[in-house]
Amino acid sequence: MSSGHAGGPHAVDTSRTLELRLPARPAPDDVGRLCALLDAAEPAVVVCDVGGLDRAGLAAVDAVARLRLAARRRGHRLEFRGAGPELRGVLDLVGLGDLL
Repeated sequence: MSSGHAGGPHAVDTSRTLELRLPARPAPDDVGRLCALLDAAEPAVVVCDVGGLDRAGLAAVDAVARLRLAARRRGHRLEFRGAGPELRGVLDLVGLGDLL
């Protein structure tokens, strides 16, 4: 999602893709590191692989929500890949199903 118009300071460069992967059990430090990467990168398409998550608990919900906020602040277009039915269900329950 671009927060500016084409050519603007926050236009998403769709020719570049930044790939991230959530660890099996994301800790706050892991998510903070990934958010810092998003903050430092120019606006681009960001693909975050969530397929390796051990379980879809509160840590996963927190990680997905924090990454989405960091991406939006910087003007990235964030896409999640590999989300299983358990994660989709949990995100639906907490009102964040639209993130996937």
